[in-house]
Amino acid sequence: MAINDGYSLVITTCADRESAKRLADLIVGQRLAACVQLFPIESVYVWNGEVCHQNETVMFIKTRAALSEKLAAAIRENHSYEVPEIIELPIIGGLPEYLRWIDETIHNS
Repeated sequence: MAINDGYSLVITTCADRESAKRLADLIVGQRLAACVQLFPIESVYVWNGEVCHQNETVMFIKTRAALSEKLAAAIRENHSYEVPEIIELPIIGGLPEYLRWIDETIHNS
């Protein structure tokens, strides 16, 4: 999944805030990411041929691209969805101090 050797924003959704919090605690606790932000959203999507509307919690996960495979595995192993959304976006720039904080947080395990 990694597309560069820098930083990534990984996005996933959970069915509710509590399951998102548990997954975020696991991800940050295992130092697979420095930070996870949770936002309530409403999703409209097609599943099994049906248009679905669902309240979900989206997770923005800040990490190193080198950890994206382990992060994706942790999400899949601990997610309630049959096919969880796991999208990785490269972070092509950012405040150097913030990016350094990501490094320090992930590496201080």
